[in-house]
Amino acid sequence: MGSIEGLYIFDERNQSLLEHVYSGRPPLAATLLSSYLALSTPRPSFTRLQNISSSALLFAHVHDPLLLLCYTTTEIEPLLVFEFLQRAADALEDFLGFPLIASKIESNYDVVAQIVEDMCDAGIVCSTEPNALRETVEVPTWMSNLLGGIGLPASSPALTRPGSGSSLQSGFGNNPNLGGAGGSSAGGSAIPWRRSNVRHTSNELYVDIVERLSVILAPSGQPLAAFAHGTLAFTAKISGIPDLLLTLSAAGGRAGILNAMALPSFHPCIRLARWRDNPGTLSFVPPDGRFILATYECDLLPDLFNTESVTDKIPTPNVKLPASIQIRPSLGALGDEIEVHLTLPLNNSSNPSSAIPSRSNSSTGRFGSSLSGGQLSGSILSSTGPAVEDVLVTIPFPSIVKNVTDFKCSKGEAHMILNEGIVEWRIPTREAATLGTLGATMRCTVVGSSEGSNDESSAKARANFSAGAYDYDEEIDGSYQANEKPTRSTQNHADKFQNNGDKTQPYAHLMPQSANLSFSVKGWLASGIKVDSLNINTQTSKGLGAGVSPYKGVKYHTVSQQGIEVRC
Repeated sequence: MGSIEGLYIFDERNQSLLEHVYSGRPPLAATLLSSYLALSTPRPSFTRLQNISSSALLFAHVHDPLLLLCYTTTEIEPLLVFEFLQRAADALEDFLGFPLIASKIESNYDVVAQIVEDMCDAGIVCSTEPNALRETVEVPTWMSNLLGGIGLPASSPALTRPGSGSSLQSGFGNNPNLGGAGGSSAGGSAIPWRRSNVRHTSNELYVDIVERLSVILAPSGQPLAAFAHGTLAFTAKISGIPDLLLTLSAAGGRAGILNAMALPSFHPCIRLARWRDNPGTLSFVPPDGRFILATYECDLLPDLFNTESVTDKIPTPNVKLPASIQIRPSLGALGDEIEVHLTLPLNNSSNPSSAIPSRSNSSTGRFGSSLSGGQLSGSILSSTGPAVEDVLVTIPFPSIVKNVTDFKCSKGEAHMILNEGIVEWRIPTREAATLGTLGATMRCTVVGSSEGSNDESSAKARANFSAGAYDYDEEIDGSYQANEKPTRSTQNHADKFQNNGDKTQPYAHLMPQSANLSFSVKGWLASGIKVDSLNINTQTSKGLGAGVSPYKGVKYHTVSQQGIEVRC
């Protein structure tokens, strides 16, 4: 079995923050960093360092803005190392707070050292659950700091016994323990992912389902790929050891939930046998606090090769999105203008479930089949339904584009970021809510390097355009003044610049190749998954108390962080 020899953490300036050796004699942090930075971008997450050793392996994980590296010279399962790096970053963030930045690590080296040491013993990954780390990692409290400041011992048994109930004992993280936790057994908790003797004054359960869209659309508008990557986050602030049963559903019954939650990944607390027997049913004893219960991937396009379909009609690949854009490049007299049109179908309908159908073999479809929010009552989030918010259109331009000017926006504001070579058109939520069926339009002018520089091809094209605008014969006296009316070639030449397929356009090489759309929708999921029920098994639960009914809440959220790419 392979082992991890060293863990290294660097900040955004590539300065070493932590260098922890588990086994062997790994190289220095500066040596590994220089080898990693020497790799061509985009840098891989796994590589062999031949310049150090023929068996040297380097694993990298970027947890913005930090860089985590693992080094080993033995054969090891790569997924194990990647999972360890991810959980190490999550544990540090849980103890030190979000966001995880360099200053927090520098000011809490004692806590960080305990975390990385407990998570990996002599290079073998062992305890990675945050709840288990809470019982072994000693976090300084205001009382220990006070006693240490006046010279008294801060490690009194009355102050450091596990589960003492002090809400500040683990004050760097989101510790929901509000007192009276009691002590744990000598062997620790019987459930590795849940702390023992958990007590809460207010018992609450929250379910948050977040889906991130990843869609690529062809210039014709047909989708080339459409996926929704979902995360089911669960927050348990409940006393004792509760045994929960969460029921999910989607259009199409058993087959619908399997299609909506394809490629699932569950937390270790999930009873997999229960899920296999009845898809959509999650039975588990939750960790204390907030955690990721499951992740999944949903293909939003129909299966064109589904042989089990009851109909002979081949489905058309069509994805109805809550927001869409259309791009018209090479407009204007010179073909140097671009127009972007934005429509928000979800904001234009009071019944989003019928306005935004999804691809599905059933008549109801996936899109919009789940609009409930707030508590688990199935009520609509608001009287008008979910609305698109935080709309942002990002247009990347070629590097030869010098500037983009003359912005004309019917809604919102647009500007160019010169150092990144992109144009951002941002529409505030208040203005997006007032968009009618006509949508919004943004038009701008592209300025290439030929404006004030030496782009001979564009300059020659403009000269040809001015020379071809009017035809005249210099050998005939007065013909210049007499032939004031332009010939038919004038209009024909100008029309060529309105044709996007004309290769003679001088500004065609300055036009963008794609545009990205970002937005967020609360109370709506692209996959159509919804929470049917969340129940507590009182017979198998322990320590909850008689007659305790916890507050339950559920939220749905769909986001696109430049996830929708429309190609020109």
